[in-house]
Amino acid sequence: MIPQEIIRRKRNGDELDAADISAFIAALAAGRLSEGQVGAFAMAVWFKGMSRAETVALTLAMADSGDRLQWADIDRPIADKHSTGGVGDNVSLMLAPIAAACGLAVPMISGRGLGHTGGTLDKLESIPGYMITPDADLFHKVVKEAGCAIIGQTGALAPADGRLYAVRDVTATVDSIPLITASILSKKLAAGLETLVLDVKVGNGAFMVERDQAEILAHSLVEVANGAGVKTSALITDMNQPLADSAGNAVEMRNCLDFLAGRKSDTRLSTVVLAFAGEMLVKSGIAASSDEAERMARQSLSSGKAAEVFARMVSMLGGPADLIENPDRYLAKAPVEKPVPAARSGWLAACDARGIGVSVIDLGGGRRHPADRIDHRVGFSDLLPLGTRVTAGEPIALVHAADEAAAERAAAALAAHYRITEDRPELTPVIAGLI
Repeated sequence: MIPQEIIRRKRNGDELDAADISAFIAALAAGRLSEGQVGAFAMAVWFKGMSRAETVALTLAMADSGDRLQWADIDRPIADKHSTGGVGDNVSLMLAPIAAACGLAVPMISGRGLGHTGGTLDKLESIPGYMITPDADLFHKVVKEAGCAIIGQTGALAPADGRLYAVRDVTATVDSIPLITASILSKKLAAGLETLVLDVKVGNGAFMVERDQAEILAHSLVEVANGAGVKTSALITDMNQPLADSAGNAVEMRNCLDFLAGRKSDTRLSTVVLAFAGEMLVKSGIAASSDEAERMARQSLSSGKAAEVFARMVSMLGGPADLIENPDRYLAKAPVEKPVPAARSGWLAACDARGIGVSVIDLGGGRRHPADRIDHRVGFSDLLPLGTRVTAGEPIALVHAADEAAAERAAAALAAHYRITEDRPELTPVIAGLI
């Protein structure tokens, strides 16, 4: 394999065969390629694209660049879910235990915050003692005994993806559909999944702002995953406002615990959680229809079984066993809480969801640089949904901040992110499509 020949052919728009792609990725994983060669390959793909067959080959090669998890001793379907990222999106935290309570095994490998979007791992780290990087034996044990485990990617899973992404990040090639697809799916394939559901966000708080962009990415992910042997579907969901009524880390964890304890229902968040639970159960053969799957998911919540699964997972991964019963004992609170008053009377008609995510970062709840430490206490809670009628001065959210000055800045910023109108707005549905 001559790397520059593969780069030249892709630069010229030729279709690479699977053997060439596999050899190139093997050399990448082994450290035999220069950073210049990796960058040139990424840029060639960015300009010339890849066919579905090429993208499948790239995904499989990256998945095979490290360990592949095995679940032969678990007699449940192995399933997972992945989101392209949003604001106030803590679906995974509730979905994994619900799916496990209904009979699935969910080895969920999640990530940290990226840009303005929150990260599942950052939210879990607000739980004292929770281990996001357990060894392989403990990960396996938790999935087998609790039914689900939400952890971070280890260096042994799809290492070629980590090396390619590091170069993409500094060469303006992150936003390539084939490279995004292979990056997401290589880790999922390495996790040994049988079925996968994808949450592709669209709107001003998503990476894909326009519907057509989201559909292109969703089709790529679904077709490549199915081509690689994993039964996969995708829901396109609205991200023109925060999904939950909280945005941050500990505040979103509280939202999760309230949801599992039955204190949050009939919201945009519950609609999405139940829809994804239904997709997972039907895809895996646990339920025969979406209606049956939704009934099973609701029963897992009302019976307390999903909460029990979550509590067991947290306890086995080093967290407190009574987190759901006593969240105030474990989840740190910000020293300053400040309501955000509505600037005028009217209807909450629109908001800048991306701006809200950036405001969480400004409070210290996200990272500007990879080495930044997160303040898990800060963020926003009690966010009113769009379509709510408010009066001037009525709180539309609550700021959680480290000090008074930060609270003042965040409150002013959040108020500016919302548009209040005299007329009731027409809102888009939270689930925009199924692919």
